Amino acid sequence: MSTVAVVLAGGIGTRMGAEVPKQLLELAGRPLLAHTLASFEAHDGIDEVLVLMAPDFLARAEEIAAGFTKVSRVLPGADSRHATTRAALAALEGAGHGEETQVVLHDAARPLVGAAVIDRCLAALATYDALTTAIASADTIVEIAGPEPLLASTPERSTLRRVQTPQCFRLGVIRRAHALAEADPGFAPTDDATVVRRYLPQVPVAIVEGDERNLKVTTPTDLLVAERLLAQ
Repeated sequence: MSTVAVVLAGGIGTRMGAEVPKQLLELAGRPLLAHTLASFEAHDGIDEVLVLMAPDFLARAEEIAAGFTKVSRVLPGADSRHATTRAALAALEGAGHGEETQVVLHDAARPLVGAAVIDRCLAALATYDALTTAIASADTIVEIAGPEPLLASTPERSTLRRVQTPQCFRLGVIRRAHALAEADPGFAPTDDATVVRRYLPQVPVAIVEGDERNLKVTTPTDLLVAERLLAQ
Protein backbone atom coordinates (compact mmCIF):
# COMPACT_ATOMS: atom_id res chain seq x y z
CA MET A 1 0.00 0.00 0.00
CA SER A 2 1.59 3.23 -1.14
CA THR A 3 1.38 6.69 0.41
CA VAL A 4 1.28 9.70 -1.90
CA ALA A 5 1.63 13.29 -0.74
CA VAL A 6 -0.30 15.67 -2.98
CA VAL A 7 0.99 19.23 -2.70
CA LEU A 8 -1.76 21.63 -3.73
CA ALA A 9 -0.18 24.75 -5.23
CA GLY A 10 -2.87 25.68 -7.73
CA GLY A 11 -3.80 29.07 -6.25
CA ILE A 12 -2.24 32.41 -7.08
CA GLY A 13 -2.46 34.00 -3.61
CA THR A 14 -4.04 37.38 -4.42
CA ARG A 15 -3.92 38.51 -0.78
CA MET A 16 -0.12 38.38 -0.88
CA GLY A 17 -0.06 41.14 -3.51
CA ALA A 18 2.95 39.66 -5.30
CA GLU A 19 3.60 39.23 -9.03
CA VAL A 20 3.99 35.47 -8.67
CA PRO A 21 2.02 32.91 -6.62
CA LYS A 22 3.01 32.89 -2.95
CA GLN A 23 4.33 29.33 -3.23
CA LEU A 24 7.11 30.72 -5.46
CA LEU A 25 8.14 33.54 -3.13
CA GLU A 26 11.50 33.24 -1.45
CA LEU A 27 11.55 31.97 2.12
CA ALA A 28 14.93 31.75 3.84
CA GLY A 29 16.79 31.62 0.57
CA ARG A 30 14.66 29.24 -1.47
CA PRO A 31 11.10 29.11 -2.84
CA LEU A 32 8.35 28.44 -0.34
CA LEU A 33 7.31 25.43 -2.45
CA ALA A 34 10.77 23.91 -2.00
CA HIS A 35 10.38 23.97 1.79
CA THR A 36 7.05 22.16 1.53
CA LEU A 37 8.43 19.51 -0.82
CA ALA A 38 11.47 19.01 1.41
CA SER A 39 9.24 18.02 4.35
CA PHE A 40 7.69 15.16 2.40
CA GLU A 41 10.92 14.20 0.63
CA ALA A 42 12.57 13.66 4.01
CA HIS A 43 9.79 11.56 5.54
CA ASP A 44 10.25 7.80 5.31
CA GLY A 45 6.48 7.21 5.28
CA ILE A 46 5.96 9.09 2.01
CA ASP A 47 6.55 7.07 -1.15
CA GLU A 48 5.67 9.62 -3.82
CA VAL A 49 4.89 13.33 -4.16
CA LEU A 50 2.54 14.85 -6.72
CA VAL A 51 2.45 18.62 -7.27
CA LEU A 52 -0.54 20.55 -8.63
CA MET A 53 0.60 24.02 -9.72
CA ALA A 54 -1.04 27.17 -11.09
CA PRO A 55 -0.94 26.55 -14.88
CA ASP A 56 0.89 29.77 -15.79
CA PHE A 57 3.77 28.85 -13.51
CA LEU A 58 4.08 25.16 -14.29
CA ALA A 59 7.61 25.43 -15.72
CA ARG A 60 8.94 27.17 -12.61
CA ALA A 61 7.39 24.52 -10.37
CA GLU A 62 9.00 21.81 -12.49
CA GLU A 63 12.40 23.45 -12.00
CA ILE A 64 11.92 23.46 -8.24
CA ALA A 65 10.59 19.90 -8.15
CA ALA A 66 13.54 18.60 -10.17
CA GLY A 67 15.60 18.69 -6.98
CA PHE A 68 13.38 16.14 -5.24
CA THR A 69 13.53 12.44 -6.08
CA LYS A 70 10.06 11.58 -4.75
CA VAL A 71 8.23 14.06 -6.99
CA SER A 72 6.70 11.95 -9.75
CA ARG A 73 4.84 14.66 -11.67
CA VAL A 74 3.99 18.36 -11.68
CA LEU A 75 0.52 18.92 -13.11
CA PRO A 76 -1.62 22.00 -13.74
CA GLY A 77 -4.12 22.89 -11.07
CA ALA A 78 -7.65 24.17 -11.68
CA ASP A 79 -9.56 27.38 -10.95
CA SER A 80 -10.70 26.26 -7.49
CA ARG A 81 -9.33 24.25 -4.59
CA HIS A 82 -11.79 21.38 -4.96
CA ALA A 83 -11.29 21.19 -8.72
CA THR A 84 -7.53 21.03 -8.17
CA THR A 85 -8.01 18.17 -5.72
CA ARG A 86 -10.18 16.33 -8.25
CA ALA A 87 -7.46 16.75 -10.89
CA ALA A 88 -4.96 15.19 -8.50
CA LEU A 89 -7.26 12.27 -7.70
CA ALA A 90 -7.85 11.62 -11.41
CA ALA A 91 -4.08 11.63 -11.99
CA LEU A 92 -3.54 9.10 -9.20
CA GLU A 93 -6.24 6.82 -10.56
CA GLY A 94 -4.81 7.15 -14.06
CA ALA A 95 -1.39 6.17 -12.75
CA GLY A 96 -2.79 2.91 -11.41
CA HIS A 97 -3.14 3.75 -7.73
CA GLY A 98 -5.80 1.61 -6.08
CA GLU A 99 -8.55 2.48 -3.63
CA GLU A 100 -6.38 1.67 -0.61
CA THR A 101 -3.65 4.14 -1.57
CA GLN A 102 -3.08 6.63 1.24
CA VAL A 103 -3.43 10.18 -0.03
CA VAL A 104 -1.92 13.02 2.00
CA LEU A 105 -3.33 16.33 0.75
CA HIS A 106 -1.32 19.37 1.81
CA ASP A 107 -1.37 23.08 1.02
CA ALA A 108 1.86 24.23 -0.60
CA ALA A 109 1.45 27.45 1.38
CA ARG A 110 2.14 25.56 4.65
CA PRO A 111 5.92 25.18 4.30
CA LEU A 112 6.65 24.37 7.96
CA VAL A 113 4.76 21.08 8.24
CA GLY A 114 6.85 18.95 10.56
CA ALA A 115 7.70 15.27 10.63
CA ALA A 116 5.75 14.79 13.88
CA VAL A 117 2.52 16.01 12.25
CA ILE A 118 3.04 13.67 9.29
CA ASP A 119 3.79 10.84 11.74
CA ARG A 120 0.48 11.40 13.53
CA CYS A 121 -1.42 11.51 10.25
CA LEU A 122 0.03 8.25 8.98
CA ALA A 123 -0.56 6.56 12.34
CA ALA A 124 -4.22 7.63 12.28
CA LEU A 125 -4.65 6.23 8.76
CA ALA A 126 -4.13 2.78 10.26
CA THR A 127 -7.55 3.23 11.93
CA TYR A 128 -9.43 5.84 9.92
CA ASP A 129 -10.13 6.32 6.21
CA ALA A 130 -10.37 10.11 6.52
CA LEU A 131 -8.74 12.66 8.81
CA THR A 132 -7.74 16.27 9.13
CA THR A 133 -5.14 18.00 11.22
CA ALA A 134 -6.41 20.79 13.45
CA ILE A 135 -5.41 22.82 16.48
CA ALA A 136 -7.39 24.26 19.36
CA SER A 137 -8.42 27.89 19.15
CA ALA A 138 -6.88 30.18 21.76
CA ASP A 139 -9.37 32.91 20.84
CA THR A 140 -13.11 33.13 21.34
CA ILE A 141 -14.88 32.58 18.01
CA VAL A 142 -18.17 34.31 17.30
CA GLU A 143 -20.80 33.79 14.62
CA ILE A 144 -22.11 36.90 12.92
CA ALA A 145 -25.35 37.74 11.12
CA GLY A 146 -26.59 40.57 8.95
CA PRO A 147 -24.73 43.13 6.84
CA GLU A 148 -23.61 45.22 9.83
CA PRO A 149 -22.38 42.63 10.99
CA LEU A 150 -23.93 41.78 14.37
CA LEU A 151 -22.95 39.08 16.83
CA ALA A 152 -25.29 36.13 16.46
CA SER A 153 -23.79 33.51 18.76
CA THR A 154 -20.64 32.49 20.63
CA PRO A 155 -19.90 28.77 20.19
CA GLU A 156 -18.26 26.90 23.04
CA ARG A 157 -14.53 27.32 22.43
CA SER A 158 -13.61 23.86 23.74
CA THR A 159 -15.49 22.28 20.83
CA LEU A 160 -13.78 24.38 18.15
CA ARG A 161 -10.64 23.63 16.17
CA ARG A 162 -8.70 25.54 13.52
CA VAL A 163 -8.27 23.27 10.52
CA GLN A 164 -4.86 22.79 8.95
CA THR A 165 -3.40 20.38 6.42
CA PRO A 166 -2.38 17.62 5.83
CA GLN A 167 -5.78 16.06 5.34
CA CYS A 168 -5.46 12.35 4.62
CA PHE A 169 -7.70 9.73 3.03
CA ARG A 170 -7.94 6.38 1.36
CA LEU A 171 -8.04 7.19 -2.34
CA GLY A 172 -11.34 5.34 -2.84
CA VAL A 173 -13.03 7.35 -0.09
CA ILE A 174 -11.96 10.84 -1.14
CA ARG A 175 -12.61 10.03 -4.81
CA ARG A 176 -16.20 8.92 -4.09
CA ALA A 177 -16.85 11.97 -1.93
CA HIS A 178 -15.63 14.36 -4.62
CA ALA A 179 -17.68 12.60 -7.30
CA LEU A 180 -20.80 13.28 -5.23
CA ALA A 181 -19.76 16.86 -4.52
CA GLU A 182 -19.12 17.53 -8.21
CA ALA A 183 -22.75 16.64 -8.94
CA ASP A 184 -23.93 19.28 -6.44
CA PRO A 185 -23.62 22.73 -8.08
CA GLY A 186 -24.50 24.50 -4.86
CA PHE A 187 -21.53 23.30 -2.82
CA ALA A 188 -18.09 24.95 -2.95
CA PRO A 189 -15.96 23.37 -0.19
CA THR A 190 -12.77 24.99 1.05
CA ASP A 191 -11.26 21.76 2.36
CA ASP A 192 -11.44 18.06 1.55
CA ALA A 193 -12.42 16.71 4.96
CA THR A 194 -15.64 18.72 4.68
CA VAL A 195 -16.38 17.00 1.37
CA VAL A 196 -16.18 13.59 3.03
CA ARG A 197 -18.19 14.72 6.06
CA ARG A 198 -21.00 16.07 3.89
CA TYR A 199 -21.23 13.47 1.15
CA LEU A 200 -20.08 10.33 2.96
CA PRO A 201 -21.51 10.93 6.46
CA GLN A 202 -21.06 7.25 7.31
CA VAL A 203 -17.27 7.70 7.14
CA PRO A 204 -15.82 9.12 10.39
CA VAL A 205 -13.38 11.98 9.91
CA ALA A 206 -10.74 11.89 12.64
CA ILE A 207 -9.11 14.99 14.11
CA VAL A 208 -5.33 14.73 14.41
CA GLU A 209 -3.33 17.23 16.45
CA GLY A 210 -1.63 19.77 14.20
CA ASP A 211 1.06 22.28 15.11
CA GLU A 212 1.04 26.06 15.64
CA ARG A 213 4.21 26.24 13.51
CA ASN A 214 2.32 24.76 10.58
CA LEU A 215 0.97 28.16 9.58
CA LYS A 216 -0.49 29.01 6.20
CA VAL A 217 1.37 31.79 4.40
CA THR A 218 -1.36 34.09 3.13
CA THR A 219 -0.12 37.64 3.73
CA PRO A 220 3.31 39.35 3.80
CA THR A 221 3.16 39.23 7.60
CA ASP A 222 2.78 35.44 7.49
CA LEU A 223 5.91 35.25 5.35
CA LEU A 224 7.85 37.21 7.95
CA VAL A 225 6.59 34.95 10.73
CA ALA A 226 7.62 31.86 8.76
CA GLU A 227 11.11 33.35 8.30
CA ARG A 228 11.41 33.84 12.05
CA LEU A 229 10.21 30.32 12.81
CA LEU A 230 12.71 28.81 10.39
CA ALA A 231 15.49 30.78 12.07
CA GLN A 232 14.72 29.28 15.49
